[in-house]
Amino acid sequence: MPSTTSSRRPFRVGRSKTGFGLFATRTIKRGTFLAYYRGRKLRSHEADEIANKYLFEINSRWTIDGSNRRNVARYINHSCRPNAEVEIKGHEIVISARKTIQEGDEITYNYGRNYFNAYIKDKGCLCTHCHEKRRAARAERRVGRPKATPGRKQPRKRQS
Repeated sequence: MPSTTSSRRPFRVGRSKTGFGLFATRTIKRGTFLAYYRGRKLRSHEADEIANKYLFEINSRWTIDGSNRRNVARYINHSCRPNAEVEIKGHEIVISARKTIQEGDEITYNYGRNYFNAYIKDKGCLCTHCHEKRRAARAERRVGRPKATPGRKQPRKRQS
């Protein structure tokens, strides 16, 4: 179904599994510019003192504070199999489509190992790829179990 939006931007902010996310409102071709990650430029030692999850490290000296709501790129969520990529050009952070993104798909990029280990790993990744992996693993574990009969409780195996 074609999009009826008249916005210049090919995306919108909407509800995601992880809070808010950025969703394509029309097909976005591979290589298409999506957004700049914008915000105040801080020295990295200043950024270390801020409790903010929208910090984007440019290099060892500089960090962008993207917490301003006008920074639409802050709504792009993490994925282990992203459809967008980030390129740092000088002190600008450019986000573009890594592959063709279909209308309705969430726009995602990989936040990197350091962010993943610090903020995502303990809670578990909520990206579509990891969700499907966990679902397949659960299905695989269920294959060997006997089916429960109605009205009768099956004994549970003890785990050691």
